[in-house]
Amino acid sequence: MKQYDYLIVGAGLFGAVFAHEARCAGKRCLVIDKRSHAGGNIRCKSVDGINVHEYGAHIFHTDNKAVWDYVNRFVAFNRYTNSPVANYQGKLYNLPFNMNTFYQLWGVRTPAEAEAELAAQRAAYNHIETPANLEEQALKLCGKDIYERLIKGYTEKQWGRKATELPAFIIKRIPFRFTFDNNYFNDAYQGVPCGGYNALIDALLEGTEVRLDTDFFAHREELEGMADRVLFTGCIDEYFNYCCGRLEYRSLRFEHKHLEISNYQGNAVVNYTEREVPYTRVIEHKHFEFGQQPTTVITYEYPDSFSPGKEPYYPVNDERNSQLYQEYRALAAKDERVLFGGRLAQYMYADMDDTVAAALELCKRTL
Repeated sequence: MKQYDYLIVGAGLFGAVFAHEARCAGKRCLVIDKRSHAGGNIRCKSVDGINVHEYGAHIFHTDNKAVWDYVNRFVAFNRYTNSPVANYQGKLYNLPFNMNTFYQLWGVRTPAEAEAELAAQRAAYNHIETPANLEEQALKLCGKDIYERLIKGYTEKQWGRKATELPAFIIKRIPFRFTFDNNYFNDAYQGVPCGGYNALIDALLEGTEVRLDTDFFAHREELEGMADRVLFTGCIDEYFNYCCGRLEYRSLRFEHKHLEISNYQGNAVVNYTEREVPYTRVIEHKHFEFGQQPTTVITYEYPDSFSPGKEPYYPVNDERNSQLYQEYRALAAKDERVLFGGRLAQYMYADMDDTVAAALELCKRTL
């Protein structure tokens, strides 16, 4: 008889939800993670009473009431509403694109004036029938002003390539709101856990054995031999020893600064959209929880190329990588003992609510 019913590789949100549900179903689980902490990329670090999002800003938002009710069972969420600001050459613009943005761009005051200006901006690119790249697609959708000030530089920094070298499908649509509403998300439920995301992860993993600083691949045979089944949440190509080739990712790097002032930028997230500024945004963490601490912590977020040893953040879902992932997915389907879940194992970018929903669905099918 094996020591555990499930070996769960990865103590991030997906693995933690599965571990909680499995334990409630009477299963014996061992959760391992190669990092020295649980929580994956939603891990927070307390600095002077401020919960610092170590791996970038995370705002929980969803239109799925069942998921919202589920996470609220473990921790209370505050009323934080994501309302980022864009900085282009020192001028500030509200995001998402709404009446405040249009007023800042063109001085228009009514929805009719904004729609007329937007139509005029688009008309200059009506000759583009089939956009050949992201730049042509964006110009056709929003015109020159919004594209050049708020999309072009930011996107080129994110992907590390010129917009003319990026495929058009990256931008399928650009949402416009003809109301004075700076709420970035349309979802009915939104917030940040009171006390940070560690409170959510700790509650999910309570009562489950967790081993940190444990590399699955360094002890693979031993660890797999301890459990009847495995839930793997790491990179699917690594699991199969890159036998079909390596999947591509974009990475990020972060520069954290603890400042002896109470308020640096007055907002949790400020995007820097010009190409010449090397970082994409500055995060001021205390504003996620309406902090009143005498000091503050800011984080500069830099896009980065991916290579072994760096964290894979964003899958490059172009044709080549999508086909490659399907090959790995076919291999995964042949191994009934191993379950694959989470953004890395499924090679997709997933919001937190989708991650929770997918983990619960997997539990429903397997437990």
